[in-house]
Amino acid sequence: MWFRRDLRATDNAALYHALKSCAQVHAVFVFDTEILEPLPRVDRRVEFIRESLVELDAALRALAASADVPGAQAAGLIMLHAPARVAIPQLARQLGVQAVFTNHDDEPAALARDAAVLGALAQAGIALHSHKDHVIFERSEVVTQMGLPYGVFTPYKNTWLSKLNGPRGAFYLRAYPVARYAAALAPRPATLAQAVPSLDALGFAASNLSSLRIVPGASGAQQQLADFVPRLSRYDETRDFPAVKGPSYLSVHLRFGTVSIRELVRHAWPLAQAGDAGASVWLSELIWREFYMQILAHHPHVATRSYKPEYDAIRWEHGKHAEALFAAWCEGRTGYPLVDAAMLQLNQTGYMHNRLRMVTASFLVKDLGIDWRWGERYFALHLNDFDLAANNGGWQWCSSSGCDAQPYFRIFNPIKQSEKFDPQGKFIRRYLPVLSALPTSALHAPWLASGTELLTAGVELGHNYPRPIVAHDTARQRTLERYAVVKKA
Repeated sequence: MWFRRDLRATDNAALYHALKSCAQVHAVFVFDTEILEPLPRVDRRVEFIRESLVELDAALRALAASADVPGAQAAGLIMLHAPARVAIPQLARQLGVQAVFTNHDDEPAALARDAAVLGALAQAGIALHSHKDHVIFERSEVVTQMGLPYGVFTPYKNTWLSKLNGPRGAFYLRAYPVARYAAALAPRPATLAQAVPSLDALGFAASNLSSLRIVPGASGAQQQLADFVPRLSRYDETRDFPAVKGPSYLSVHLRFGTVSIRELVRHAWPLAQAGDAGASVWLSELIWREFYMQILAHHPHVATRSYKPEYDAIRWEHGKHAEALFAAWCEGRTGYPLVDAAMLQLNQTGYMHNRLRMVTASFLVKDLGIDWRWGERYFALHLNDFDLAANNGGWQWCSSSGCDAQPYFRIFNPIKQSEKFDPQGKFIRRYLPVLSALPTSALHAPWLASGTELLTAGVELGHNYPRPIVAHDTARQRTLERYAVVKKA
């Protein structure tokens, strides 16, 4: 069993099928050097994975012990630190196995890796079995009546819901009973029974993860879910306000599979069916996640190019001017408090509120005129919950280049977004203490404050807080002109 983005020992499709089908099952995780080497040496995600693996290793040994497996304490994870495309076939041959089980990953790089593994295993006469686990419906399970993938969310969602409401609906949400077949867990060979390597051994240093109240592993996911369930029915009212505890904060657990998507939908589905508005909106967000995954599966070009090809004709800002604008955006120095506070939240915690992801993306693309791919890469580097399909889908939605995206002429006004979604300025004050003494009426656009208000608050525009790097109204007009090439197409 090759664990990847499914770091839990319960309700795991591939683990269940491996244990049910085979006499003995070895569990393995590969710290893939081809993924790790480009990362910064301090990366919260690597730390999250490492801590989740410590818990998964213990959970596998506990499962083996519960099934009275001889040598149960040796039945944990085999840990490898190498290119996975090489290490998995080598280990399979070394252990003399007949098959490798894993769960699907439809990202282009993952598909290329899995194709290489499949070929190497086939040469050795070893099968590769891959299973759906990360979503309720994948690939071509939700398609139009013509058998084509959807490019618009609402009909996709309606078909998704109709399948769940159909005669096999309960089957799609049923948990895989892993523990029932735990007796097949095999003790690790003594030469492969090492503990989960330290961050230092992997070439990484500790981050501030522990101070952020992010608890890795399946236990952390269950704590977060238990915290969210009592708030679920108000999700529709609270989700857009970054100073309010509205989101589920489960996205990092979904990303690394420390929680099952089936379990989450089992919470939301019956409440949504009963008319619970909060559960319905949260379920819709989970469906958006699957919508973007099927877009990536059917249209892999979106990983590097616009979903709508005509949008690749747009001429973005370039050269040193563009680089300076981008650096200001990255560092929270745009002069627009809500944008800056959001970027500082990302830089300091690896998390950004979903409403603010839209605000900051719109600002980068449609106020600063920067290619959406620059922002997409920055988010990919810093988000704890980075997922290629969702990140790409969100950026293309904001840039209007994606499927079912906002119209190109819809341009968020960062001041109005600030006044509407952080009306008391609590979020801004949390991340921009230099502005904390400003009256709320002046907080969303400090350059419009009176000299007395600025002096009293200790704010010196251009010194301890920047002036706006662009004027929104002027930038909006420039964006409409920039997008004219799309309109003509």
